[in-house]
Amino acid sequence: MKNNKPPKLDLSTQERAALRKNKIKTSEIVHFTTDQLISLLSISEQRARELRARSEFQSIPSIGPKFAEDLIQLGYYSLDELRDKEGAVLFEELEKLCGVTIDPCVEDQFRLVIHYAGYPNSSKQWWDFTEERKKYRESSKDIQMKDK
Repeated sequence: MKNNKPPKLDLSTQERAALRKNKIKTSEIVHFTTDQLISLLSISEQRARELRARSEFQSIPSIGPKFAEDLIQLGYYSLDELRDKEGAVLFEELEKLCGVTIDPCVEDQFRLVIHYAGYPNSSKQWWDFTEERKKYRESSKDIQMKDK
């Protein structure tokens, strides 16, 4: 199940004008390749990758612009790149990158995105992964306690 809301993208005036000129809605950006976006919007490859990634990530139910940006900061630009990743590992990488403790529900969002990469028609939301995360974290604590 795709998110029906158009993605929130920080577009320049020129990018908005190019989208209008080419009759492209922001919700349609996800359907274009990076090369097509470069040509249509007269933007750099990096900018095209970012716009497409933000659009693709926000097409997932309950994933917003901030989390899409977090994924890009970690170096991910497509769902295909996330397919075989582990939510807990990505969560820990984000905490390390940011240098702060992050709300554990963000790990649920990572789990959702990874799930969605394999099951694009899924209707799950991030909170559907809360119990899975809690079980994982509890079992991790048990293993750490045994190692002491």
